[in-house]
Amino acid sequence: MPFELVTVPCRTDNYAFLLHDGESGRTALIDAPEAAPIAAALKARGWGLDEIWITHHHGDHVDGVEALRDDFGATVAGAAADAHRLPALDRTVAEGDVFDFAGAEVRVIDVSGHTVGHVAFHVPAAGAVFTGDSLMALGCGRLFEGTAAQMWVSLSKLAALPPKTLVCSGHEYTAANAAFALTIEPGNPELAARADAVRAARAKGLPTVPSRLSEELATNPFLRAGLQDVKHGLSMAQDEDAEVFAEIRRRKDRF
Repeated sequence: MPFELVTVPCRTDNYAFLLHDGESGRTALIDAPEAAPIAAALKARGWGLDEIWITHHHGDHVDGVEALRDDFGATVAGAAADAHRLPALDRTVAEGDVFDFAGAEVRVIDVSGHTVGHVAFHVPAAGAVFTGDSLMALGCGRLFEGTAAQMWVSLSKLAALPPKTLVCSGHEYTAANAAFALTIEPGNPELAARADAVRAARAKGLPTVPSRLSEELATNPFLRAGLQDVKHGLSMAQDEDAEVFAEIRRRKDRF
């Protein structure tokens, strides 16, 4: 059986993700904003919880870890660089590490920017990357700790993954991100169509996460900072890609 991916709404606008292997019965959780809805999703499916992978230290990604560890006996993985401010880790990981989950490779990518020590987990066999608050649907995380240059490097790593990859990010911010994106590329027809689709989905209470990387490459202004059309639109035709990204991030912060 292929991997099954479940998006679990948590708190006000957070998402956690369950990755389940039908053959082995093993289940991993990526981020734990709160325990109750995650435990309910597991119990509704008759699944246990074997592993928890943490993208970064913010409370809205780790507050449910201890209760879930206690209830299910899961092991916890997170960045070695962040270990001092994460729940106790059974496995520490860093850029370039690869570990096994149910016979599949899990590749660790340092995506510092939103925080320093933020990691993403790429599972090629599942066709998914779990990005937390780095690359998001039509957006990226605020730069609370890292620099624009760091975040541009991080986003560039994610942009290089296969376009069909599902981007599993941590929040339902897509409608607001779409409104901002249209100020950067008002003439992008794919963006206009996606913005309409996002509004329709949210009107029905449907999640807009995960998204395809191909969608992000076509519509997400934070991934498109290196394109000449975007640079010209910002009167930054001669600027370096990272500088254009920084300007887009500054504009979003004021939006």
